[in-house]
Amino acid sequence: MKTIYHFIIKELLQVKRDKKMLVIIFMAPILQLIFLGYAANMDVDIVHTTILDQDKTETSRNYITSLLETGYFQIDYYAKDYDEITNLLNDGRTLVSIVIPKDFEKRIKRRETAPVQAIFEGSDASKASIALGYIQGVTTKFSQNLVLETKDKLGMKSPLSGSIIPEPRVWYNPEMKSRIFMVPGILGLVLMISTISLMSMAIVREREIGTMEQLIVTPVKTYQLLLGKLIPFTMIGFVILVIVMIIMTQWFGIIVRGNKLFLVFAAFLFVLSNLGIGLFISTVSKTQQQAMMASVFAVMMPMIYLSGFAFPIENMPQFFQYITYAIPLRYFITILRGVVLKGIGISSLWVETLILFGMGVSLLIISSMRFSKKIE
Repeated sequence: MKTIYHFIIKELLQVKRDKKMLVIIFMAPILQLIFLGYAANMDVDIVHTTILDQDKTETSRNYITSLLETGYFQIDYYAKDYDEITNLLNDGRTLVSIVIPKDFEKRIKRRETAPVQAIFEGSDASKASIALGYIQGVTTKFSQNLVLETKDKLGMKSPLSGSIIPEPRVWYNPEMKSRIFMVPGILGLVLMISTISLMSMAIVREREIGTMEQLIVTPVKTYQLLLGKLIPFTMIGFVILVIVMIIMTQWFGIIVRGNKLFLVFAAFLFVLSNLGIGLFISTVSKTQQQAMMASVFAVMMPMIYLSGFAFPIENMPQFFQYITYAIPLRYFITILRGVVLKGIGISSLWVETLILFGMGVSLLIISSMRFSKKIE
């Protein structure tokens, strides 16, 4: 234990002496969480809109007013014809163009269906689909109001038949803000990037400065050397976890609804998996540049894309869905969002926890065996 203790102190002192690395270790996760927390926002608060009102009646103006009253639509242009709409869409100056036909009011007064055309700039399918939902909601409500007005004019006191009125209740994210969903995932992302990057360069750095050969010829056992490397980075990982959780709760106002101790335990298992991956990378890389490139492009980028952090796993092709089962970040993000947003615990997340534990132990064993072969 004394030997391991000295190794831990050595690693921590080495980190402390490198001022630039110290700043990167603790400042980078903070900046990443803040920047990504604001950047990873899929909400559409402003829909840049163009109106082509060919009817120019009171009813068409009322419909345009109903769009503005939602607070989502910002009418930037009133087009004169379809050519102007085409130019605005091509230049990316408008997201949706709404065309109200000439006989809009006449059709409504004749109790006929009055079509309204919506032309979208659909290169960003996500924004276009959200804007489409807004328009459908406004149009449905406007149509219902017209029906009620018509009934009042005709003196109809009661409806001809019963009706169904939906009463939505949104749990876990009542305001339906994508940031509340994304930030817990970013926490896992930051923890993964920090621990894998640090561990992947640990052994390589020793080899580059020539201290690895000195350690090999000493009577230090392999497990002591490994623990002396793993424990300090585990400690650093937990410091980073505490920092980003404080920012998540205090800066973004996202409260951890579930058991914090269970969340810390799951984070420990996730860190073990990351350290195992980082250790394996460090044993197959000859330079720190190789280790960094391998960790970023061969490990972290695929994990980000396939973990369900930003893209739903169920929407991926079947082949890639199978690959996601081998990614630790997938399970940790599920645990994070479950504990932070839903307040559920190990009784609901025991499968993910067990898989994360198995991955952490397996990756460390495989990497340790690889490390043993390298120092022989």
